[in-house]
Amino acid sequence: MPVQHTSGERLSMETRTIEVIPDAERHGTPRSQFTLWFGATMQITAIVDGALAVVFGADALWAVPALLLGNLLGGIVMALHSAQGPRLGVPQMISSRAQFGVHGAVLPLLLVILMYLGFAATGSVLAGQALSEMLHIDNTNVGILLFGALTAVVAVTGYRLIHLAGRVATVAGVLGLGYLLVRLFTQYDVGAHVGNKGFEAATFLLAVGLGAGWQLTFGPYVADYSRYLPRDTSTRATFWSTFAGSVIGSQWAMTLGALTAAVAGESFLGDQVGFLGDLAGPAVLAVLIYLVIVVGKLTVNCLNAYGGFMSILTTVTAFDGRSRISAAARAAYIVGFTAVSMVIALAASADFLNNFKNFVLLILMVFTPWSAINLVDYYLVSRERVDIPALYDPDGRYGRWNLTALTCYAVGVAVQVPFLATKLYTGAITKRLDGADISWIVGLLVTAALYWVWVRRTAAPPAETVHPAAHEPDGTVTPVA
Repeated sequence: MPVQHTSGERLSMETRTIEVIPDAERHGTPRSQFTLWFGATMQITAIVDGALAVVFGADALWAVPALLLGNLLGGIVMALHSAQGPRLGVPQMISSRAQFGVHGAVLPLLLVILMYLGFAATGSVLAGQALSEMLHIDNTNVGILLFGALTAVVAVTGYRLIHLAGRVATVAGVLGLGYLLVRLFTQYDVGAHVGNKGFEAATFLLAVGLGAGWQLTFGPYVADYSRYLPRDTSTRATFWSTFAGSVIGSQWAMTLGALTAAVAGESFLGDQVGFLGDLAGPAVLAVLIYLVIVVGKLTVNCLNAYGGFMSILTTVTAFDGRSRISAAARAAYIVGFTAVSMVIALAASADFLNNFKNFVLLILMVFTPWSAINLVDYYLVSRERVDIPALYDPDGRYGRWNLTALTCYAVGVAVQVPFLATKLYTGAITKRLDGADISWIVGLLVTAALYWVWVRRTAAPPAETVHPAAHEPDGTVTPVA
């Protein structure tokens, strides 16, 4: 039976890392997933993501529904990952050992770590700018470093404080971004800047890709924040709470971004944070908007730092057999990850919009095949039956390397190359499609179909989910025979 927690316990430092969460420590309701993901997605990086659709050629009239379509499609995939958390009680990338093998899961994990570093760095640039404006600091680098320190403190404290940050960010985001949307319509003739271009398939699909990519990149860590929910939590409730929070929060912010880019043009492109502060109006309201930006970025940056630490630990423990580390080591991992992301942020702030667009599309290329394999295996092949102790045992059911999954993953990445449209490379088929990037759709469908056909007759999942028999006082797991 899940225990009840006092307010002090809710804010105490988390002690669990990549091990299974015992039933006695499970708590919360699916509503917590709504506020976490609403707060994490309704923030300035999503505003920039929405603006990119217009910056790179789409009319806002078409960009907004295209972003919505992308958010809906990507949100389905993302929320299906979230629904695994209560059932398994393990981090998302630990569960992927069931498909790739205990050692094989390390290969996509290395890309996951790069993703977290990239998003932490790009988000820190914007939050650092907001913090510098709010505190009247001329050097943005100081704001970036202060924001990094704040991120490390919250991420080290862990799961409960991160969820609290999500609730605060939800309220702040609704008030702040709602106010900015009203101000945009009162200060600009939005209607005069919308609907001036006809429909263009290439830019429409780019906007769909930006929305879907935004959602899909949460897939590798979304279950990390639902794994503390009681094991009997409704899968449907977990799915819909996560889906609604992430899609509504993202679309609200992206719509603001698309409309802002349409009416402001270069004024917004040159200084996204400064423009939003000016849009707020009086100085006191501008400071509050900067605070909203910092709070929103803090939530998602903590997810990146926490998820990055979990991914690094999952990688290391695949080879040394541990499932638990000391509190000091845990803090060191998080601080080290945050420090590296700060270095990247300080070096990468010059060409933010272009770098971010290409980063999102590149990440989309490498994570759609991973999502396809994980979801097809969990829901269609294994049918939610997992041998949880074997996820930590290289000699167990899932072995060290699963060549089938790794081959499907490689094919899923490779098949997207002719469909890519990035700054560095444009695929041959993309050129024939007038620049329309549909690589993520191809990667998702081809990988899912290939994996399903290949493994459905040879897979041997357990008859029912195997749970650890006991959790010893030192945190080790005694597996069921």
